[in-house]
Amino acid sequence: MSRDNVAGGKKKLTRAQKAAKKARQEKTMTVFRDGKQVRVKRPESIDGMDVDEFIRRNADPVWLHQNEMWEYLDHDDKE
Repeated sequence: MSRDNVAGGKKKLTRAQKAAKKARQEKTMTVFRDGKQVRVKRPESIDGMDVDEFIRRNADPVWLHQNEMWEYLDHDDKE
């Protein structure tokens, strides 16, 4: 009998299977929906930050205006 069929034995993954598993885990995350575990696509991020947060921190006013993102512009009314 091979070890695969014995109780408690577990088949090891091949390199290709491990790579596929790692890629799948990087692209998705597991959440509970209706009492069941479901794999859903991860939200996009840049350097571990949410895309909107990255834009708020790094974009200059001209770029924000050109891309019609006026809600992120700082309004300094110093009159």
